[in-house]
Amino acid sequence: MKKLFAALALPLIALAIAFTAPVSAQSSRDGVWIQIAARPSLREAENEARSYAARLPDVSGYSIGGGWYGVVLGPYSRDDAERVLQVYRAEGQIPRDSFIAFERNLGNQFYPVAADATQPAEPAPAPVEPAVQEPEPQPQTALQTTLPDETPAQARRSESALSREQRMELQVALKAAGFYNSGIDGAFGRGTRASMSDWQAARGFEPTGVLTTAQRQVLMDEYNAPLISVGMARAEDAKAGIALQIPADEVAFDRYESPFAHYTSKGDLGAQLLLISQPGDKRTLFGLYDILQTLEIVPLDGPRERGANSFTIEGRNGNIVSFTQASLKNGEIKGFTLVWPAGDEDRRARVLAAMQSSFTRLDGVLDPAEGGDAVQSVDLVSGLEIRKPKLSRSGFFVDGNGSVLTTSDVVAGCTRITLDHGYEASIAANNTADGIAVLKPAQPLAPAAVAGLSTASPRLQSEVAVSGFSYEGVLGAPSLTWGKIADVKSLDGNTNVARLELAAQPGDAGGPVLDATGAVLGMLLPQQSGGKQLPEGVSFAVNAEVIRGALNDAGLSPAAQPASGGSLPNAAMTRLASGMTVLVSCWE
Repeated sequence: MKKLFAALALPLIALAIAFTAPVSAQSSRDGVWIQIAARPSLREAENEARSYAARLPDVSGYSIGGGWYGVVLGPYSRDDAERVLQVYRAEGQIPRDSFIAFERNLGNQFYPVAADATQPAEPAPAPVEPAVQEPEPQPQTALQTTLPDETPAQARRSESALSREQRMELQVALKAAGFYNSGIDGAFGRGTRASMSDWQAARGFEPTGVLTTAQRQVLMDEYNAPLISVGMARAEDAKAGIALQIPADEVAFDRYESPFAHYTSKGDLGAQLLLISQPGDKRTLFGLYDILQTLEIVPLDGPRERGANSFTIEGRNGNIVSFTQASLKNGEIKGFTLVWPAGDEDRRARVLAAMQSSFTRLDGVLDPAEGGDAVQSVDLVSGLEIRKPKLSRSGFFVDGNGSVLTTSDVVAGCTRITLDHGYEASIAANNTADGIAVLKPAQPLAPAAVAGLSTASPRLQSEVAVSGFSYEGVLGAPSLTWGKIADVKSLDGNTNVARLELAAQPGDAGGPVLDATGAVLGMLLPQQSGGKQLPEGVSFAVNAEVIRGALNDAGLSPAAQPASGGSLPNAAMTRLASGMTVLVSCWE
């Protein structure tokens, strides 16, 4: 009984999603579709649509241009379409090369006939917008109705003229369609013949085991449907010195900002393409590798590999998948970055493979001065947004291995915590009652200075300094803010907290509060107290005794107070504070 329930679970989920789709004729043109088949004749497409409709809901048929007719499921919302696509693929209910389509892909409706009374019974070809530049013909073009039928003997003769590469392509297409499961060797043995026969039977052809010229074209066009759907065409960028196949229906050239040629999204998918082109050496290549990983379009999760003269980076999150490749040759670095929406993996993989196999270096490289007049910003690299943390605050080193003390609020809800952006850290202890968190770096660090906790009680009106990243790391180094101790307790009488007369910034929270000798009297707390914003010039700090207890609870031994040599000169105080203060960042 449990096995039966598991077998029924996926279809029930898919049906529950499918039956939430709108049913009106108007709304049927507003949603997202799943294209599951494309046929070169109206009769074949109608038969295919009826076959699918017998076991799946929401089956429709539309002309898709070029004399072809598509069978689709939908319409759904984008999220529902991706879930239905995943479930039906897993069940084997639809081909694995099925993909998400949009209204612009669909012409006139031919199935079911009564679904749209305003449409003619015989569909007319969808209008084709004029292209600025005609793309080069694809290796496999749409099947023409003028292709003659062939007898089995004629089919064998036409098959004998195929190259080994063409034979292997047919095996790849049969494997992708689920009919072939042996090696791709270009040899048409018993297994290949059986898969051809099965494919012919499934498509309504006579199962001879030998594909005619027309049938081979149908098979390859089915296989290439994901590429056709995004308008894969050759693009040649003379300035960048690069030629390759690109999804021309989804991206279009926008601008140059060295070292990138930007091809921005023009379709519904939200895809993006960068061509990489710049002069340089290995140092330039490795610098590019590091810079790319700071960008929003390159998520942190995913494999990356750097060799002596090339690198690849793949990044994934819930919204996008990006892939970058670049290589150095003859003093020129060239490559590309493809950004694709998450949830469309099969089509992305086909598009990426076509781009990689067609990538060609041409003469010339992008002028480093290109895009020099573009708007400049510290948050942009060549027009691309730098990845920024959710929150950044200050912290300070409390032992020689690089353990850090900071505030509890900066580590709340983080998927990743970094020290000075480059070093991963984890939470060793978090005392939310006192607002103190202790962090341990993923690998031991060697701080320039370690905080020495004061053993003396703070004196009223004594001068103090807070070291912190006042502007959350924008300035790149901590700064000192001077003030005085206004009271040795908080407004509600808490003796663990001192009130400071000091104009701190939000980024200073978590920074050390130092006396004139360089001893740490406490840690600056966030600017809100009990949910209320503090008046200007008022700050609070948890004192050294509370910090000492938090460190002992975390299994750390606080450093001793520095030997008193009197007040430190400003330069010495700045060096000491800068050496112990660290930027703590919380990343989503």
